[in-house]
Amino acid sequence: MQKSARQTLWELTAGQRARYAAAIAAMAIGTVFLLFVPYVMQLALDALATGEASLTGILIPAGLAIVVAHAVHGFFTYLRGRWAAAASEGIVRQLRHRLYERLERLPCDYHDHVDTGDLVQRCSSDVETVRVFLASQVVEIARVSLFVAVAIPIMLWQDFRMTFVSACILPVLVVSAVVFFRKVRTAFQEMEESEGQLTTVIQENLTGIRVVRAFGRQDFEIAKFLARNGEFRDLEFRLFQIFAKFWALSDFLVFLQTGLALIGGAYFVLRGELTLGQWVLFFWLVRTIIWPVRHIGRVLADSSKATVAIGRIQEVLNKDAESEEASPDSPVRGTIEVKDLSFSYRDCQPAINNLSLTIREGETVALLGPPGAGKSTLVNLLVRLYDYEDGSIHIGKDELRTLNRDAVRDAFGMVLQDPFLFSRSVRENVVIGKSSAAEHEVEESARAADIHENIIEFEDGYETMVGERGVTLSGGQRQRLAIARALLKQPTFLVLDDSLSAVDTKTEAQILRALAARRGKQTTILIAHRLSSTRLADRIFLLDHGRLIQQGTHEELIAIDGPYRRLWRIQGTLEEEIERDLSGATDR
Repeated sequence: MQKSARQTLWELTAGQRARYAAAIAAMAIGTVFLLFVPYVMQLALDALATGEASLTGILIPAGLAIVVAHAVHGFFTYLRGRWAAAASEGIVRQLRHRLYERLERLPCDYHDHVDTGDLVQRCSSDVETVRVFLASQVVEIARVSLFVAVAIPIMLWQDFRMTFVSACILPVLVVSAVVFFRKVRTAFQEMEESEGQLTTVIQENLTGIRVVRAFGRQDFEIAKFLARNGEFRDLEFRLFQIFAKFWALSDFLVFLQTGLALIGGAYFVLRGELTLGQWVLFFWLVRTIIWPVRHIGRVLADSSKATVAIGRIQEVLNKDAESEEASPDSPVRGTIEVKDLSFSYRDCQPAINNLSLTIREGETVALLGPPGAGKSTLVNLLVRLYDYEDGSIHIGKDELRTLNRDAVRDAFGMVLQDPFLFSRSVRENVVIGKSSAAEHEVEESARAADIHENIIEFEDGYETMVGERGVTLSGGQRQRLAIARALLKQPTFLVLDDSLSAVDTKTEAQILRALAARRGKQTTILIAHRLSSTRLADRIFLLDHGRLIQQGTHEELIAIDGPYRRLWRIQGTLEEEIERDLSGATDR
């Protein structure tokens, strides 16, 4: 069941409500002392007007009382701010945690169709908007309400007519604030979405800065950024216009109300229907409540902005996370049996089409086929990055969809086409799958991936920091480091998704020898385009358009006329021609 923004905020306040209650209580006590000031001033002025005042009898005690009242009000204002800030920080910390945890657990299909920059915007700017609102405006709403609830009865107790004169504009000010709230909420929604799009453009360009430079697309990307920046500027300017109109109107209403209180009070004093002290009391109370009521416009504006922000956050929190199956009773292992499997990405043609194949435990198999044949999709389904609906996949005796996702992924060691490295040290990147690995285990996996010699040549060896996404390493080094990471994990199933394409033939041979030494100890799935690596496979599966069109050993497939043999001859011919061309160029 999806929750509203208010429900989410209320749930988040759990554990912090006592602090908010304490902050409101401190604010209430401080307000009472602040409202005590005009009453003391009334007594002192009325005593002066009647000639009953004396320096020591009332004036000095009144002055001291005013000083003490302000000091106490200041102290409780400090407590209010401290407790409200502590409560809001605790709530926002929990909100960040829930938001990030949900993003980590959302299915890959969600991340495939959402802008990363927009998610960054929700995790940073939107969360900060909620924090500001919780830290200041929640208690401010209570403060304004208390001011009005206490001041109006005091004024009515003093004089009904003067109360009407002193508060007749307040309803107009409140109505204008509500109208402003409705307008500014829509403006905030549009501005937040525009800022998310702007953040997406920045994130994409910074991530792909080398591609932009390589293709000379700087001017195009700058123009795209300027367009988004212009849209954001226009929406923000529109928002400022709404603010300007409200502040101008509200300032006029505030000063009009103050003037009415001043003139009306003077009129009643001159007629002898109001004392000088009462006049000052009314004037003080009007100024005390009119500015906070006027400030309610700012509170409503921040409230609308926070509502928009929490709504955008709630959109993520309401998304269904990956299903949580029961904890596994035993490790995931055994023969992989794919039967009548079909799968399509959202709004796409079938990537897997009625596929059936079997990968026996401990076997090394190769998946071949042109781009779009369904090789990587099959692997994505095996590790449950996506869930299928048609057909079945069994690992051992268990249907894959009934197995715990974490257990399945723990059983697989993946080397993807585009290996991702974190901005950490070489060692930290290698031990991600096995944090408890000993020094010799790390080095053995690096040697097996033919990367150890390169690492020790780095200035800090295994402690060398890798740049974001591994940009400080070559493509081949990133690939081999990813292979070392997978080998160190010693998984039940090892998947190399076209991971040898970025290395030279000598390095490929070294890695294949290391894999051959592990033959039979784990199930290995090789996705390859270079057929040189398929000789290691016990069996080869040739896919096309999500279907299995050939299977067998290298010798079996090369012996019969079919796609595999034609591909083998084409690739061998191309390699011979390239070698001849290179030799000829060298001779010249």
